Amino acid sequence: MHFNDDIFYGINTTQSRFEGNAQRHRNSAQFDGCYLHKNTRLPLYFDKSSIILSLYSVNKNTLMPFIFSFSIILYIFFVSFFIKNMRQKREIPCPFLVLAVRLRYNEGKAFFPIKKKGGVRALFQQGARFSLKNPWYPKKLFVLGLLGLVSLSFSPLGTAQATAASKKTVKKVASYQTAGQKVPAGLKKGMPSAQSKAVLTKELDSMIGDSGTKVPGLGVIVFKDGREVYSHFAGRRHIGASSGGKDEPVTRNTRFRVASVSKTVTGLAVMQLVQEGKIQLDEDISHYLGYSLRNPNAPTVPITVRMLLSHTSSLRDGRTYSLPPSVPIRDYFKPGTSYYHPSHFASKWQQPGTYFTYANINYGVLGTIIEKVTGERFDRYMKRHILTDLETEASFFPATLSPAAFKELGTVYRKNRGSSWNEFGPWIPQVDDFRGRQPSPALAPSGYSLSSYKVGTNGTIFAPQGGLRISYEELSHVLRLLINKGTFNGKRILSSSLVREMMTPQWTYTAAHKNGDTYNGSIEGYGLALYPIKGTGTSRVVKDHVLDLWGHTGEAYGLLAGVFVVPGTQNGFLYIMNGEAIAEDDDPRSAGAYSGNYIWEEKIMDAICRHLYFGE
Repeated sequence: MHFNDDIFYGINTTQSRFEGNAQRHRNSAQFDGCYLHKNTRLPLYFDKSSIILSLYSVNKNTLMPFIFSFSIILYIFFVSFFIKNMRQKREIPCPFLVLAVRLRYNEGKAFFPIKKKGGVRALFQQGARFSLKNPWYPKKLFVLGLLGLVSLSFSPLGTAQATAASKKTVKKVASYQTAGQKVPAGLKKGMPSAQSKAVLTKELDSMIGDSGTKVPGLGVIVFKDGREVYSHFAGRRHIGASSGGKDEPVTRNTRFRVASVSKTVTGLAVMQLVQEGKIQLDEDISHYLGYSLRNPNAPTVPITVRMLLSHTSSLRDGRTYSLPPSVPIRDYFKPGTSYYHPSHFASKWQQPGTYFTYANINYGVLGTIIEKVTGERFDRYMKRHILTDLETEASFFPATLSPAAFKELGTVYRKNRGSSWNEFGPWIPQVDDFRGRQPSPALAPSGYSLSSYKVGTNGTIFAPQGGLRISYEELSHVLRLLINKGTFNGKRILSSSLVREMMTPQWTYTAAHKNGDTYNGSIEGYGLALYPIKGTGTSRVVKDHVLDLWGHTGEAYGLLAGVFVVPGTQNGFLYIMNGEAIAEDDDPRSAGAYSGNYIWEEKIMDAICRHLYFGE
């Protein structure tokens, strides 16, 4: 989807598109995989002629002590209950038999020789009873064993048995992990070998080119065990034939507009304000904005900061999500104004907090809230706080970059004019084609004057959702902050608990409820300005290994970027590519080979992880 009325400095205005993952209009039927709730542990599995129904689908880390105690009490109860009924020769009710039933057929006869009337189903009916006087099974101690199996299925031992059995039929199973959980299986210990690095470098260099799925330039930085173990930069950040001047190479200090990776940095700033007590995650955003902002289709449900960060607010992008400085963001949601449209709100069937739709306007509202609570313009606040804390010269406003930093600014390219693509034609600049002339700080990125802008009225001006210009080196500082759970260079920037909160799913897709848009399976969950990639799901980026990740991608104007950490480790990586020769959503070659991600994302992330984490 393109937005022809968005005007930005140095941007080809006919090529504007969604930041991040919101454009995924490809055929999802080509992708396989299943959707599992984060706490599910294979509730049903098959073992030859046996069928075991296990209801163990709770969080074992938090409820295991309770479950273990309950299983012991349950076992003692059944023992005493059995002895009592044996003495009185009564029948016992069997509602608990439905919790764990093992049925094995031998020579056509059921292990339970129950009469045809009702059959096995009789066990599951309300009021069903199990006779202890029935002559068909004189060894009544079997009943005690069966009832013990019920208790065992809830115990840690039972869980371990179920897990072991499931591995017989499920080759690769990974839980929906968050930061701080166990280290993924299969990761190679120690530093990557020289051979692995050489093979990765060769694969990355093969991605550079001028047609098909090749890119004009790219760069990668990889961390393992908290240390940088690899970096590689190739191709061109500036193409002289397309933009005038001479070709300039991609280097470690090259900076790009990193699209929706910007959301993570904006999210870090919000979490710093949470840490300072200036923002509450579950507070109604109307409290900060100074006016009521509710979905008219859900007028009684407050929209919270948490919902904005996790794209569950029910706010929606329209034809544009960037407003001129003179237009308050309130007009975007206010009937009767020129920027309002009913489609800016979700329907009543998608209530705030319950349904996920990736919407850039959420971060425009967050930018406005940052201005309201700090009294400072968004770009200036970001520059003075989180970006300075991380020891960067990065900026959401290229006009305020230092001369040296501006000189390193790279251009983003595509090979299209409007809707017409020619992969064998010249690279056409899309964004930040300044040709050596730094823009005036008196003008917004949209070209409008900032002289009359009132702080706190329109946070979309500096694109909190995607406008950050940052170098590879500086982006590695963000990565180190996430790897080290809130510290950078020994300095605490964000509490570990808040980093953990960012990496906790606020929304998880469930196929049964269809509770959100997955964009062809590329997004299966979302935290706070970060999202998980499931190693066994349709969002996976490693083809032949199971590896869960947390981070964020960015795609806009031809740029593709990502920054990710491996939960439970101090491993992580980042990449930036600065151009596309074919259409993301109209050319079938752009589709991932085994996931819902774009082919460029699959190639670069699979190569990084296979060679440096799994030692191939």
